[in-house]
Amino acid sequence: MSTTHDPAAEVAPAWRDTMLPPGARADALIAAMTLREKTAQLIGVWVAAGEGGGEVAPHQHEMAEPLDLDAQLRDGLGQLTRSFGSVPVDPALGALSLLRTQRRIVAASRFGIPALAHEECLAGFAAWGATAYPVPLSWGATFDPELVRAMAAAIGRDLRAVGVHQGLAPVLDVVRDARWGRVEETIGEDPYLVGTVATAYVQGLESAGIVATLKHFAGYSASRAGRNLAPVSMGPRERADVILPPFEMAVREGRPRSVMHAYTDTDGLPSAADEALLTGLLRDTWGFTGTLVADYFGIAFLKTLHGVAEDWSDAAAQALGSGVDVELPTVKTFGQPLLDAVTAGAVPEQLIDRALRRVLVQKAQLGLLDPDWDPVPDVLADTDLTDPEALRGLVDLDRPANRALAAELAEQAVVLLRNDGLLPLGRPARIALIGPNADEPTAVLGCYAFPVHVGSRHPEVPLGIELPTLREALAAEFAGSELRTVLGVSVDGADPAGIAEAVRAAREADVVVLALGDRAGLFGRGTSGEGCDADSLELPGRQRELLDALLDCGTPMVVTLLAGRPYALGRAATEAAAVVQCFFPGEAGTGALAGVLSGRVNPSGRLPVSVPAHPNVQPSTYLAAPLAQASGVSSIDPTPAYGFGHGLGYSEFDWSGLTVETAETGTDGAFRLAFDLRNTGERAGAEVVQLYLHDPVASVVQPVQRLVGYRRIELAAGAGCRVQLDLPADLASFTGREGHRIVEPGALELRISASSTDARFTVPLRLAGPVRPLDHTRQFHPTFMVREL
Repeated sequence: MSTTHDPAAEVAPAWRDTMLPPGARADALIAAMTLREKTAQLIGVWVAAGEGGGEVAPHQHEMAEPLDLDAQLRDGLGQLTRSFGSVPVDPALGALSLLRTQRRIVAASRFGIPALAHEECLAGFAAWGATAYPVPLSWGATFDPELVRAMAAAIGRDLRAVGVHQGLAPVLDVVRDARWGRVEETIGEDPYLVGTVATAYVQGLESAGIVATLKHFAGYSASRAGRNLAPVSMGPRERADVILPPFEMAVREGRPRSVMHAYTDTDGLPSAADEALLTGLLRDTWGFTGTLVADYFGIAFLKTLHGVAEDWSDAAAQALGSGVDVELPTVKTFGQPLLDAVTAGAVPEQLIDRALRRVLVQKAQLGLLDPDWDPVPDVLADTDLTDPEALRGLVDLDRPANRALAAELAEQAVVLLRNDGLLPLGRPARIALIGPNADEPTAVLGCYAFPVHVGSRHPEVPLGIELPTLREALAAEFAGSELRTVLGVSVDGADPAGIAEAVRAAREADVVVLALGDRAGLFGRGTSGEGCDADSLELPGRQRELLDALLDCGTPMVVTLLAGRPYALGRAATEAAAVVQCFFPGEAGTGALAGVLSGRVNPSGRLPVSVPAHPNVQPSTYLAAPLAQASGVSSIDPTPAYGFGHGLGYSEFDWSGLTVETAETGTDGAFRLAFDLRNTGERAGAEVVQLYLHDPVASVVQPVQRLVGYRRIELAAGAGCRVQLDLPADLASFTGREGHRIVEPGALELRISASSTDARFTVPLRLAGPVRPLDHTRQFHPTFMVREL
């Protein structure tokens, strides 16, 4: 008896069934896959890596295995690495290229599973022609999570529109030593500020459907002497109370779908091989359920840099066993070496299935396992895909709405450090613009902005976005003034004759605008950026010499900084008429800076990192214990020139009317206070109310003060408000002697402040009752209630 095949009777496999939960779909697919097909989903491929795509990272050639892409695709592929972010490409053509690559991937393998495409988005989508927003250190300077959330949502919409699924941001590393080159990528030196701003970024990116990736988990920024990828010497209490809280907050409140491990080792244990961190804490305790991806080549570094793995198979086994799910940026250890480890019995296949399930669940959530999945991204819908040249210029990743948002962020991030009354400038007749960043378009960009990160290797290609120089911005802002521009020195060098010319220009001017700072780059090609660490916080090159020569002229001078880290400013901190700090403020940065100088913009930025008084006092942050303060038993004084949270504006604010409703509460209770805030100036402005907690007696050493809350409040001229504060006792918690988080009874001091060095109210408080244990479900935030007066 024979039967006739009826195609209509075919039933789609369970993993294609969109009515099933993602986990059930993943399980059904895993059961049908071979071992090679499984491991193929745990790797990325960086097709542009190497000579064709421009080398953007060290170790790249020795880390990238020769790859037969056709052979690889027969088994499938987990991720595509930076198809937009490796070479300059028109966004529409990049989207078409990604589309075609996805179709190739789907057609080549038995199951037809698309790859998940990821890109960098540290300060905007790192692609040619995309908006360059301010760097994360500027996000911190805004003290405005809502604005950062809006920026991240805009970045996410651009990523998704061209077919990208995952963004490798934000960075949650807390600055511990400002000599570290990647300070520009961080949000600041306080874990609460980092946590709140980074969580907002995660929420914004995820709201657009993009997988946010927390990095670098954990301790990367605490390396010895501020050296990139150096060992970390840090006790468990510092890790628990400084490094981990931002990640903890972001996992719980932001709900990111990915985390990236750090390169570094802590006390000899590399993060990529730390099962207690990657599985025990992140997953078992905090409940993270997404994917854990490797920092680029980080698994192979277990062998080459850390020396804890005997060979590539051993490196793969350690990382997979610790909880790493995906090897990025390209296959090295999770390919044949991992297969060999399974064959040898060194890795149980169940570990591969564990990682694979997380990967496939995420792909199901993204729609990549759906039977009707379509690789055509939104920007290419209803276009003729057979005519690539007709698509050129179709996609705008720097739309007016993006630029307006970038400008708002840049304006809020400008920090006015000093002003003797010279600013705003009004309309001076003769302005001398002097300094190495006076006429450099990329002076506003960090090292992960596309024109710096990749575009610098393609000088024949236009920048792709408008980057007005400070000279151009000042010429537009002060149209009636005579503007003379003299560089004086380069960022990292000088010609003595250049300083002499700068001095002559200064003496002939009514006011000097001095443009100092950094040049972003990678691995020694800049003064700030990944691998561009500093041996001191002296201004790079001979900029200090230029500064001193101009101060000696006597012409009123505004010192401006376009930089990636804080620098010691020497005499400028006390002798310059004004000092204005910008942390790589993005494509709209020079316009924002010019607006502050003219008075069009009322500055409201606050320092996310302290500005040192001396260049050789690192490591030093405001978050320090009593023994780390100035004392008579050390000749080194770490007192900053300008402390964390400091920032001036053109409005004055009166703080008054403090009432304390609850000054004593139980270790499970809350304090309540209120005060009045009024703008007594002649123009609208913003004040940032900052709450610092001082614990005079604790069972373990505590920092003298730490930020436990803040609120940016905007008020019209003459307007006032009543600010009510509710502070749960949980905010006083710390890691006790037994290694567990606790709230202890005893005296506290709340400093309601305009900065870490400017307390407006000092309020004694007391906690009563027993020691109370806490866990990751504790309350993170005070409650602010603001009512108009």
